[in-house]
Amino acid sequence: MKIALIDSGMGLLAAAAALRSLRPDADLVLSTDPDGMPWGPRTPAEVTEHALACARAAAEHSPAALIVACNTASVHALDAIRAELEPAIPVIGTVPAIKPAAGTGGPVAIWATPATTDSSYQRGLIRDFADGVDVSAIPCPGLADAVERADEAAIAEAVAAAAERTPDKTRALVLGCTHYELLGDPIRAALGDRLADPVALTLHGSAQAVAEQALRRAGLAAPSSASSTGGGTLLVLRSGRTEELPPAALSYREGRLLGSGLRV
Repeated sequence: MKIALIDSGMGLLAAAAALRSLRPDADLVLSTDPDGMPWGPRTPAEVTEHALACARAAAEHSPAALIVACNTASVHALDAIRAELEPAIPVIGTVPAIKPAAGTGGPVAIWATPATTDSSYQRGLIRDFADGVDVSAIPCPGLADAVERADEAAIAEAVAAAAERTPDKTRALVLGCTHYELLGDPIRAALGDRLADPVALTLHGSAQAVAEQALRRAGLAAPSSASSTGGGTLLVLRSGRTEELPPAALSYREGRLLGSGLRV
């Protein structure tokens, strides 16, 4: 059984690691776009073009499902990818976890890229799922790019800047970019001295829910007896080329575990 994931770069690592944890026997295809990144500053048409190229490269390997592990691509390209690949290959998009975060009662902060923060898409999610909840939208310029480069100094600077803008009564933090899900510990550390009740803080990412949905769509909602034995393979496509995980991916726990074949 094979599951594919697409993103411009490192943003797919969290969902891929969640899949490996749920089904160590699954074969994973990671299709990224180093030649075309970053996608964030591109026009919607350009994002769609690049995301479709990644999806087509992954589809050549006949996955049972494909995850669009990128918020930007899910906003702009999900319909086009589904129109081309479904029903043969179920396609699962990624939505910021605003609904479950709002369900805690808040206050909620949403960390996202500047483009997503200013988008009608995010405003619509807040309107639909967080009406009446105290929500603060926090743009995080440069953070996704710093994660992509595994630049520790730039990550620390961007996280500290976002933490400074996060209200001190925040109890639920939405990680509105898949890249940010690789930074749970640094984010908690940066917020630890700023929040009124840091112990109560809950981080809300999308990786686990997206992985579970992909398995359901592939007809594999429950682990099989084979899953406990592992053995799943990893295929990395970088702008369509078969390569190894880039060195920067190994800076993150998720990347190291995927690269080593160990269970998360």
